[in-house]
This record gives sequence, C-alpha cells and structure tokens, in this order.
Amino acid sequence: MKKTWIFGAMAVAALSCSALASADDAALADSAAANQGVTVQYAGSVMVFQVANIVVSGQFANDTYQASARFTAAGLAALFTDADIEAGVSGYRDGGALRPWHYSHLNHASSKNRVVAIDFPDGIATPDISPPFGSMGEPPATDAERAGAADPLSTLLAMGLGAVARGESHCAGTLPVFDGRARYNLRFEDGGSDRVRTRAWSGNALVCHAYYEPISGYEVDEFPSEDDVSRPITFWMAPVHGGDMHVPVRIRTNAGFGGVTVVARSIEEN
Repeated sequence: MKKTWIFGAMAVAALSCSALASADDAALADSAAANQGVTVQYAGSVMVFQVANIVVSGQFANDTYQASARFTAAGLAALFTDADIEAGVSGYRDGGALRPWHYSHLNHASSKNRVVAIDFPDGIATPDISPPFGSMGEPPATDAERAGAADPLSTLLAMGLGAVARGESHCAGTLPVFDGRARYNLRFEDGGSDRVRTRAWSGNALVCHAYYEPISGYEVDEFPSEDDVSRPITFWMAPVHGGDMHVPVRIRTNAGFGGVTVVARSIEEN
C-alpha cells in the first residue's frame, strides 16, 4: 500500500485521472489561474528500472486552488501494464490549509471506465464511484472517519504549502486522507535538510518523513503489513516561488522489492 500511495499522491489517488470539471470547478480554476502555479514532471523507478512518468500541476490563488496529475506506465512497467491514470481536484485555500471541493480520477487504460469522485459536503469526504466498487472495505470508512479528510493530491499540495509546519519544524503533525475507499493518516516527522541533486533542481532540500497509518476501507488481504507501515516515505522538498511553497524533488520508500524512487525531471513556475 505504501508504494500505491506514493504514485497516488504524486499522480492520482493511490493508483486506485483530468479532473471531470463542472461549471463550479471552472469558476475556481478561473480565479486561481491568475496567481502562482507550478508544474513538475517526475520519473518513477524501481531499483534502476524506470516504471512511470508522472506530471503534477497546481494553480493557487489566495482563497482557491486547482490541481491535476497524470501517471503513465513507462520503461519496464509498460511491458506489463498500460496504466494511464489522470486526476484532478479543485477547492478552497486558507494559507497552507486546503479544503477540497471536488476530486476525481480515472484510469483511461481500464476496461471498467470507473470514475472515482469525492465531494466534500460539510467537510465530509463523500465518495461517488461509478460503477461502484464491489466492496468499500471491511469495515468501510464511516462518516465520522471521513470528516475532515482530504484527497491524496490535496494532501501533497498542502504539505508543500506548510500545512504540517509546527513552530520551528517544517514537518510535524498528521493529515487525514481519503482516496475514495481507503481512509488513512499520514503522520509527518521532520528530517532536517539534505543536499540533493536532480535534473530539475539541486541544493539543500527540506526532508520530510511520512508514515502511513491505515484506518479503514481495506479488504483483509490488502491491509498494510506492520513492515509496510514501519518504514517512512521520505520527501525532499525544494522551494519554489521564492519559498512561498515547496515541491518534492525526490521521493523514496524502501518498502517492497527494491523500493520506489520518484525524481523530478523538470520544474516550471508560472
């Protein structure tokens, strides 16, 4: 599940998407487009083998935001899957806090043509899955558990905007997440700073460790193991727009065979 979350947070809600925008989404986008934006292209790899291309783009106004992400299989993985997942979200912003209004994702390569959408009436993450999943987990996430939770893409953006900054620490605290079925927390710990060099950026990056804490919405055979949740996902965060926000330039988890690494290949500020 940790590998799944990385690609989900970077590209589409836990690999489970363009946003399927409504008129209200478009209004939010128009408001945000005139302000700060950033687009980052990533390559994901297992050991030395490239397995994915990922693009994440966000636009931020003082009080609104919108973002999109796309994950496509590449390299060795393209021999086994034709995954092409697109996601989008729009919502409201209060500093580093993001309140999503509508999220959706779709795997263009899937024969099921399933759209996983989440709305947030009264701050409760409410799934709208078409066609529905066969199961929403045992047990499924309750209204109380989904209250205050955000989608994975908004969670990634909020981290870069300082939602887990506490006092002198740039990374401390917990963010609740709902991906359309699974409800989990990401618990963040400050990792200090580290020198990092990628094709897109080099310098001293902020290091943030995120621990995956499953809550509900899982089948028995997919519940993360103790070994999975004991190892953090590590983010190396680089400043953009003069330090107003940060974006991951490297992501690494050691869970599973060989672990997974996601590295920024280009960063475009607008």
